[in-house]
Amino acid sequence: MRLYLAVAVLLLALVAYTEAQEDTVERRFAEFGNQMTEMGKNLAEKAKTTLDQIRDSEFAVNSRNWFNDQFEKLKTKFGDSPQ
Repeated sequence: MRLYLAVAVLLLALVAYTEAQEDTVERRFAEFGNQMTEMGKNLAEKAKTTLDQIRDSEFAVNSRNWFNDQFEKLKTKFGDSPQ
């Protein structure tokens, strides 16, 4: 009878210990998730800023204007030719 009582007490202690550990593990996972979310937001913001800087750079604007001019010249050239 003492053995059963000792096993029951040990199981109860084990359950109490694991429940206390689960709270810590859950909190750590929640913190990790929050950190990953924050890192993702920061990365997305930095990427957007970088892409905006590239889009607004002098080289990009000049290239875009050059392509638009060439396209307009082609449209004018093919629009004026008889079909």
